[in-house]
Amino acid sequence: MANPEIDSIYVFDSECVLCSRAVAYVLKHEKQPDMKFVAIKSELGREISNKYDVDPDDPHTFIYLQDGKAWFSSDAGFAVLRKTGGPMAFLRIGKILPRPVRDWLYYRIARNRYKMFGKLDACYAPTPETRDRFVLN
Repeated sequence: MANPEIDSIYVFDSECVLCSRAVAYVLKHEKQPDMKFVAIKSELGREISNKYDVDPDDPHTFIYLQDGKAWFSSDAGFAVLRKTGGPMAFLRIGKILPRPVRDWLYYRIARNRYKMFGKLDACYAPTPETRDRFVLN
């Protein structure tokens, strides 16, 4: 399963424009660059998603793993936001909303992400500078 030397893993839909932009945002604004990124349709991504009952071919959430704990949907978003700065840091205020409300909003966007933001023709490709941050398999 996950490499024990990796403290945090961000499992994302690499075909989703919104999801890929979120990864690019994290790469740019991470406070401490220790996060690894895994495409959900990769071998490791499928293994992780299957462990947590997330369909890698039709994911309803991204998965964030840190120190042996798994986060999903809005909780995953807030866990990642704690590790980043930048202009989107203000979204952390949304944590005051009750989880059912946050997740309802999250799932509305997740379910319609391809319609709203588009779908990439090819999987997200890391730049040469960030290639070592991606678990490719």
